Amino acid sequence: MSFQVSRFTENGLNFVRLQDNATNTIITILPSHGALLHAFEVPVKDASFNIIDNYANKEELEKDLRISYKSSKLSPFVCRLRDGKYTIDGEPYEIGTKFHDGNAIHGLLWNKEFHITDLFADDNSAQAAMRYHYKKDDPGYPFDYVCEVRYTLLRNSILQVETTLLNLEDLEIPIADGWHPYFQLGGTIDNYELQFNSNTLVEFDERLLPTGNLVHDDSFAQPARIGNRQLDNCVIIVPEEGKPCVALFNPDNRLLLTIVTNERYSYLQLYTPRERTSIAIENLSSAPDCFNNGMGLVMLPPRSPRTFTVWYQAGVAEND
Repeated sequence: MSFQVSRFTENGLNFVRLQDNATNTIITILPSHGALLHAFEVPVKDASFNIIDNYANKEELEKDLRISYKSSKLSPFVCRLRDGKYTIDGEPYEIGTKFHDGNAIHGLLWNKEFHITDLFADDNSAQAAMRYHYKKDDPGYPFDYVCEVRYTLLRNSILQVETTLLNLEDLEIPIADGWHPYFQLGGTIDNYELQFNSNTLVEFDERLLPTGNLVHDDSFAQPARIGNRQLDNCVIIVPEEGKPCVALFNPDNRLLLTIVTNERYSYLQLYTPRERTSIAIENLSSAPDCFNNGMGLVMLPPRSPRTFTVWYQAGVAEND
């Protein structure tokens, strides 16, 4: 078969691998640590290059995951939730687990053990599905729901990531979805060119929470060098069906990452870490603090699944 799926253990971590033998594109996933994406390897000059900034071993992952959240699944809320508090239908809730800044951050599934439900490969794709049943784990989110993630490696080094959320309650529940991958294309991000389909910035306060104002900003409406800019921003994007909404390019080695999604991921969070060797590009269904500000908030009906999909494609761009 052109595609393969396998499981293996390395450096104390249990992985699932999806592989396209025709291109030697390899996807590596860590189900037991939030179903996170550990590697997306593509061929570059007869070598393999991993575009995902990941963890070297289990010790590093367990030490740094709750600080960096690299590649974490963001659910049932994304980014920051002000003081971990919100009110739904007049009922106040407070998340028990908080970040050092006093806010709840990046949801409740980023360190959960997802259970593999399906592994499949044929001549067209390799797939791995995994799920986590959230059973009111945190008193601040007392709702029963299932999160299923399906990774599918397709031809031409395209990775499709589908997240399906199923509400098991008898009432609507508040929910949002997103991802937190850090992408590296070699060298420093200062030299990268970034473009995304947006001219609308969500204004933040000093705690990185939306103020309620939207600001016109078309800095990256066309490809632009990141330079020394420090980003920790959320923008509203306008996905066009089948067309990339984000492009990240390293002119030094011509590595190109493009991201395609649809209106269900209509927000984009961007973050440049201090090391400046990778950049977080986070597809989100809502703005930060949506449980309070309602920006992109989904009230998920009982037993009515909702799927969120993003496609990543990586490789060396052809010369113009």
